[in-house]
Amino acid sequence: MLSENIKAIRKSKGLSQEEFAVKLNVVRQTISKWENGLSVPDSDMLISISEVLETSVSVLLGEPVIEQESDDLKAISEKLEVINLQLTQRKETRRKVLHWSFMALSTLLAVTFVLLFFSNSVYLNWDYGNSETAVMGVGIHIFEWLFIRIAPAALLAGIIGALLTRSRR
Repeated sequence: MLSENIKAIRKSKGLSQEEFAVKLNVVRQTISKWENGLSVPDSDMLISISEVLETSVSVLLGEPVIEQESDDLKAISEKLEVINLQLTQRKETRRKVLHWSFMALSTLLAVTFVLLFFSNSVYLNWDYGNSETAVMGVGIHIFEWLFIRIAPAALLAGIIGALLTRSRR
């Protein structure tokens, strides 16, 4: 029973006899003898073996060892599934944020365009003899001039972005 348990646990940990022997400071032939039931380790060595194999001495001495490969694969599979769901949720959240950002940008540009269109450049009729009024009028004129030239491209980009990031369900 001990020999089978040492061998099974060593293999489940992915250790060769040589690697296992190095960790225990013994020769490989000693490991082979233990696993073939030709000799048994002393109590101090059993404790060292349990530490290297990260298992309890009771498991080494008697509790049957169940192959854990399928359990390990199942656990890894479940963890990967959880990670995949988290990544999918993060991607979906990012897509929604981008979509609504493009929608808000497009709406803001359209509303600003309409307001500028109906304001009919009221600053043109202001008295520019006052320096504060002149500065404010020039600032509004610069904003309007830049907006009229940049807004159509930005609006088109916002609409395209909103269409590309919409839900495809």
